[in-house]
Amino acid sequence: MSEENPPEAPSEETAAAPERTEAAKPGPGLLEIRDLMVVFDGFTAINGVDLTVGEGELRFLIGPNGAGKTTLIDVITGLTKPTSGTVRFAGASLAGRKEHQIVRLGIGRTFQTSVVFEELSVLENIDLAASFRRPLASLLRRRKGVTDEVASALETIGLRDLADRPAGILSHGQRQWLEIGMLIAQGPKLLLLDEPVAGMSKDERERTGELLTEIARDHTVIVIEHDMEFLRRYASTVTVLHEGSVLVEGDVAAVQADPRVQEVYLGRKKEEAA
Repeated sequence: MSEENPPEAPSEETAAAPERTEAAKPGPGLLEIRDLMVVFDGFTAINGVDLTVGEGELRFLIGPNGAGKTTLIDVITGLTKPTSGTVRFAGASLAGRKEHQIVRLGIGRTFQTSVVFEELSVLENIDLAASFRRPLASLLRRRKGVTDEVASALETIGLRDLADRPAGILSHGQRQWLEIGMLIAQGPKLLLLDEPVAGMSKDERERTGELLTEIARDHTVIVIEHDMEFLRRYASTVTVLHEGSVLVEGDVAAVQADPRVQEVYLGRKKEEAA
């Protein structure tokens, strides 16, 4: 994906007050981020981000390359330590927690490149992912049958017919679904998905959109995405990041129509957007 060089940043007054439509107002905050700053060797990657994601939301996070999207997810999952600010999940502060501790709190994440065990079957991949909640001694015993959470995850991602096939034979899209299934089997409250439809065929993108909609009935989901067609079809609430700050927040129609988004994300100048 080519790098984009966004035009001149909006004024300080504009950047300090991101727009929010009525549709974007969240419910009770499952994830609450306040005044978040991340600075790497003098470079400000995240600049005073405030973000609230309500329980049960399917939130899309967009912005040009370098906007701070992945860094924000890295902070939530404990991969990157913030310079200042707070991140709270289900009322608990994530400050100082290690990555595995954050997973146990109920936060799961996928990366742009799927990570599955190719030699293991689809079922074994999901069962292994679910095993982190089981006592160590039980992992040394031969498994008998399939647990409810594993069976449910397998059904949700639509790979039941391939349960006994090695993961290495799966298509790109199926691998992404398997990784999502591995997260679901861990029983998370919040799923963070980094560009889940990148490289997928049209049919795979449609199936992934349906899958995300289904998952969001029982989970809170944050999706980093660049595919604008996918965004228009499946997003309800969208947060736009630009140069490490929240630029605009609202429903799809309002975000698309905003001249600042057209300028910094879609690459249109103000006079063209008018």
